[in-house]
Amino acid sequence: MNLEESQRSRKKNSGQLYLWLAVLIFGASSAVTRKLTEIGAQHFIEGQNPISLCNVLFVGNLCALLVLITFYGRQWNLENLGRISQRDWISLTVVALLAGAIAPALIFQALAITPVNDVVLVGRLEPPLTLAFSIWFLQERVSRWETMGAIVALVGVSLTIFLQPAAPTLQMGIARIGIGELLAAISAIALAISTIVAKKQLSQLPLGIYGILRTALGTLVFFFAALVIYGSDHFRDIFSPFLWKWMLVYGAVIVVLGQSFWNRGLRASMVSTASIISSSTPIIGVLAAYWILHEAPTQAQYIGGSVILIGLLLSQIGTYQAQMSLNHRCVRQIEQMKIEAGMGFKGG
Repeated sequence: MNLEESQRSRKKNSGQLYLWLAVLIFGASSAVTRKLTEIGAQHFIEGQNPISLCNVLFVGNLCALLVLITFYGRQWNLENLGRISQRDWISLTVVALLAGAIAPALIFQALAITPVNDVVLVGRLEPPLTLAFSIWFLQERVSRWETMGAIVALVGVSLTIFLQPAAPTLQMGIARIGIGELLAAISAIALAISTIVAKKQLSQLPLGIYGILRTALGTLVFFFAALVIYGSDHFRDIFSPFLWKWMLVYGAVIVVLGQSFWNRGLRASMVSTASIISSSTPIIGVLAAYWILHEAPTQAQYIGGSVILIGLLLSQIGTYQAQMSLNHRCVRQIEQMKIEAGMGFKGG
């Protein structure tokens, strides 16, 4: 029993390490994406920015797909594919659409019209939603501290949305909400749903099959959607060497490494743990926006971000208590085993 507890503890710790690495990458991704578009604006091709947000998403995913195929292509064999049930294929399709096409497209559109800090902070709507979904659909047990932390983080997100004098805005009842903030919120909902579906249905699927199909299908759906919405001229610069030079780095680091770390960490951790760790994204995102873009937080972002940080700290108290309880049980089991070993024959 002690050995099993120890193995689970090591698996949990390694899972959390992968999750933290993923969050570091994801936290900086919005600022990096905006910086790339600024670099592209300094190198116009025929009057158009070659590193537009649509090109970043499309070509970046293509580069990521090439990297995934290079490292995981051998997993695409008849034996592995034969193990995938019809239900798995449906779940894969749902996750690919939500996390690979819809959510990134909404985030990129939000980045085009909204400060990076707003997009990052509003995106923290995802962890509380993921936590709630994990309780409802996965029956995961969550401590009171984790629940309180999620609620406080949700309040912080709400403050960021409604205190920010954003433009353009939409009238939502008695409140006004920025369109960029609304897009970021919808993206967070899509990501939360995709996380639950992936955890519930796709945990045993080979990472290569999952990653390649998710990226390929998401890229394909986004490409045709953009053609319908923007027209064929929208992608006329996708063969620019200048664009591909940057996208190879972006796709390999942001998409492949980030998603690989996240998927490995999620498989070794509870969804509640993943949602709590991802709550630190706004801190990383705000710091990255300041260092990379020199974008100082506004008053609304300070207020909302501070409340989100309090929620994160509350959640971490719950995580710490759970770890201490596990360690205490392990110590008691070891002591009990020593006592029993010294008793000798116990009869029967």
